[in-house]
Formats: sequence, C-alpha cells, structure tokens
Amino acid sequence: MAKRFHTKKRKKKKYFFLKIVLLLILSYLSFECSTYYILKTQLATSNEEFLNNMLRDSNHYLLYQKSEENLIHKIGKYFMNLDLSNPQSLLNISTKNEMSKKVVSYQENTNFIQNPTKVTEKKEPQVYIYNTHQSESYSMKTLEPYNITPSVMMASYLMKEHFQKNQVEALVEETDFTKYLKEHNLNYAASYQVSREFTSNILKQYPNLNLIIDLHRDAISHDASTLTLEGKNYAKVLFIVGMNNPNYQTNLNLATTLSNQINESYPKLSRGVMQKSGKTVNGLYNQDLNANMILLELGANENTIDEIQNTVEAITPIFSKYVNS
Repeated sequence: MAKRFHTKKRKKKKYFFLKIVLLLILSYLSFECSTYYILKTQLATSNEEFLNNMLRDSNHYLLYQKSEENLIHKIGKYFMNLDLSNPQSLLNISTKNEMSKKVVSYQENTNFIQNPTKVTEKKEPQVYIYNTHQSESYSMKTLEPYNITPSVMMASYLMKEHFQKNQVEALVEETDFTKYLKEHNLNYAASYQVSREFTSNILKQYPNLNLIIDLHRDAISHDASTLTLEGKNYAKVLFIVGMNNPNYQTNLNLATTLSNQINESYPKLSRGVMQKSGKTVNGLYNQDLNANMILLELGANENTIDEIQNTVEAITPIFSKYVNS
C-alpha cells in the first residue's frame, strides 16, 4: 500500500510539474503574440507618421527592432516561410500548393475563359519637387536624440505625401546633386546648372506637369521665419522669382496667386514674393523652363521639422487645388 501511495504521489507531482511548464509556455506565447500585435499597430507606414512618432516618443524607433526580434515572427519565418512583416508571404502559403493544380487545370480545360485582374496603371506625376541645394538643413532640436539633421529633402518627401492625400501624384528628385557635382568637377555655384539638367529631362519625360517646385530654406532668425496661429507654430514661406527670365511675368503671376491664397487661409504665413535680378544673384532660377515653376523658401535654418511639417500640411491642399484647377 505504501508503494502504491508513493507511486500515485510521484505521478501527481509529475503531472503538476508538466501543467506548470505548459502554463508557462502558453503564457509566454500569449505575451509574445500580444506584444507583436501591439508593436505592429504602432509601426509607421509613411514618412510623416514615422516623423510624428519620433517627435512624440523618443524611443519609438526601437519598435522596429523589437518587432523583428519577436518569437512569433521568428517561428513564422523558420517553419512556414512566413514573414509577418511581409503580407505577400501570407498569400504564398495559400497559393503555393495550389499553383501547379491551377496550371494543369487551365491547360486541360479548353473551355476556360481567362479573365485577368485589371492592373491599375501608375499615374503620371502632376507635380515635380526637387532641391537645387539639397544640403540645406533645419534645426536638429527635435530630432537631436536620433542624430538626424532634417533637410529640405525631408520636407520634399513630406510634401509628396500630403499631395497624395489630396489625390495629386508627386515626384521627388532623389539624385544626389552633391555627388553629381563632385563627379563632374563642378563647384557649389553650379548647383542650378545641375538641377536644370535634371529638370529638363523630367520635363521631356512628363511634359504635362502642372507644378514644379524647387524647394529651399532661408537663413533668417527664428522669429522672422515663424508664425504662431492658435498656439501652433508654422514655418513661413517665401516665393522667389527671377526677373532675368524674359517670360518671368508668368512665373510671377503664379507665385503671387499662390502666396495670396496661402495668406487668405493662414494670414501672414507667406512672406510674399521676392523678385531678384542682377549680376550678384542668379536672376533666372531655371524658371524659364516652364510657366508652372516656383522657387519656394520653406522656413529657415532655425525652424524645427515639426514647424516645417505644420506648414506643409497647411499649404499642400492650396497647391493641390491649383494643380487640379
């Protein structure tokens, strides 16, 4: 009797231990699944969202690394060739084993009528954004923890996303102009020569562009370049028109119209239109290439990227309305 009692006692201890282990495993998997879901719902899907997350949470970028280290993510990739960060891999699982069957079925069935899914054609850009002086930067104040210096190119990508929100296709020039200058033994003064070459090529490829923006930033004090409306800071804008262009009046009319429309919605957000000419300045700014070309000074060197973003969000709908008019 004593032996049977001890045997039953050992079995109970053994089952109790297995239950504890199983409970721990289930708890851990539940935690990993919950963590993975929460992380995925917080990950940014656009430049603007990522920037907002960085400004809001100084450790947000760690979410990207954490999501890839998640056990569920690793198990899915190892056992099922399933990458949870790549939605296409989900389709591969359900279609991989069926593909050969479908091919055989299509070949054998002579009465099969093909009805392919319509592929949406990529729309041509309506707006072209480039930065003659790509190295022009803004204040690092809000992005300093990341060692990121926001530039006019970052502003261009933010503007592109806001154009898309307003159903306007925009194209940002990604060529490294600084590298191009070095490769062709050109100095910084030749920047407009380089941007002219690329803009001319884009115009040949897309002759029906409705708006071409050469995006810069000014170099003035923060007080002079910033507007506060209803407790929100905006980086002021300034339009530049080169008078050495024989057809400058068309560019001037466009810049004046856009500047006035901005100030109608956001009083004093635009500093107006500055006309430049003479030997000491460019006086042309490649605006002779197209009547729909503007040079826009977006903020200045002391503006933060969130102030730039506020302005981009404000003026892009106004530009979009012009594009679609």
